[in-house]
Amino acid sequence: MSKPIEIRNPRTGKYDYVIVPPPEKLLAQQCNRLRRAQQSWFDLGLNGRINALLEFKDAIYSTRDTLTEALVIDTGRLSVSKLEVDSFLSGIERWCRLGSKLLQDTEKGTSIPFINLQQTAVPYSLVGVISPWNFPLLLSTIDTIPALLAGCAVIVKPSEITPRFMTPLMNIINNIPALRDILTFIEGDGKTGAALVDNVDLVCFTGSVETGQQIAIAAAERFIPAFLELGGKDPAIVLESADIELATSALLWGSVVNSGQSCLSIERIYVHQNIYEDFYHKIVGKAHKVNIAYPTLESGEIGPIISEKQAAIINEHLKDAVEKGAVIHCGGEVEEIGGGWWCHPTVITEVNHDMKIMNEETFGPIMPIMSFSTVAEAIELANDTYYGLSAAVFSESQDEALTIARQIDAGAISINDAGLTSMMHEAEKNAFKFSGLGGSRMGAAALTRFMRKKAFLIKTDNNFNPWWFNQ
Repeated sequence: MSKPIEIRNPRTGKYDYVIVPPPEKLLAQQCNRLRRAQQSWFDLGLNGRINALLEFKDAIYSTRDTLTEALVIDTGRLSVSKLEVDSFLSGIERWCRLGSKLLQDTEKGTSIPFINLQQTAVPYSLVGVISPWNFPLLLSTIDTIPALLAGCAVIVKPSEITPRFMTPLMNIINNIPALRDILTFIEGDGKTGAALVDNVDLVCFTGSVETGQQIAIAAAERFIPAFLELGGKDPAIVLESADIELATSALLWGSVVNSGQSCLSIERIYVHQNIYEDFYHKIVGKAHKVNIAYPTLESGEIGPIISEKQAAIINEHLKDAVEKGAVIHCGGEVEEIGGGWWCHPTVITEVNHDMKIMNEETFGPIMPIMSFSTVAEAIELANDTYYGLSAAVFSESQDEALTIARQIDAGAISINDAGLTSMMHEAEKNAFKFSGLGGSRMGAAALTRFMRKKAFLIKTDNNFNPWWFNQ
């Protein structure tokens, strides 16, 4: 019998929920059951799978309040939980709309006149998804839905920190005959995740670099694909010509939305020295107007720090920065209020790259701002990291911003905005450096990466090939 895991409520600090991970033998049996059922799911054909997923969408829509309530308890925030459900629903609809365009077999002639080429693709039998706690629903399904559409069976292990949403979601899944045998969510912690990698045919993971490296090694040993989206320390460069009003609003949102608990958060801001003081004074003024959502969910925009471990990391980074000479202008610490951990939007200056807050992932509503004198210096500072997820550049000239963006080692760069990669699903991107591994989870590749391509090379006449032996 697996040992139960107690789950903390992020708003109250109370341990008010329990999950029970499956024993490894039972997990292996579940995976085998899902794998056996996958062929029937694939045999439904694309239209059959689309119909099942649209039925799933309609069932979620009719019970969305129950799912949202569970997410609110998981994360302690309201507006982002509503957005998660809406994004999930629109994601299902989007993939069902695009599927028929992206999953078509093709046939064409080749450079050899008497050889035709047929291209098709077959899905991996069983996909394992291991997802984090910052967006529990969205990040547990962002890989799941395209994998299902491709014809895979899927088993998902969300974070043990935010597991409550699984119950209402599984209630829906179990009432859809076409889905219940090929899609399941399981409870568990890191040990369960490690066991899952040993039992699937492809793994998708979103989380820390350290855990991602372990999963990459385990997947390589089994010779299965691993798609990893890991940490970020996203930089923003604000040039002298930038619209300061626009840049401060965009970067405030990009830094503190979801309490900064996003791998796509802006975590470093580099501002030209001639506008540096004006910039940070303006963003401090705007930060003061963004409040924590306490004592009620509607009291403000910023929810609690979901993970107690992460709260300690944020405080460690702030303490380290202050001890090394940084100046805090607003916010300044993660404090315990009503049992939960809360952090007001924090603007910090006089920072440098000797500080943890400028080189380690903070994952909180923190805005460290550093000045630069030349564009070359700004680019060097932005690239001085082993992360490379995304970035932002602000300039009056779009051409100038793009010239700089092309020199930043990151997979997606927003121009005169922040965090656009989380909104624009059409944009294919790869993580650079230690921010990830594998194909894009955006754009067409997000679907086609779950399939193995097959080619049929068809001889169309009865003549002898010119390269055969003369016999």
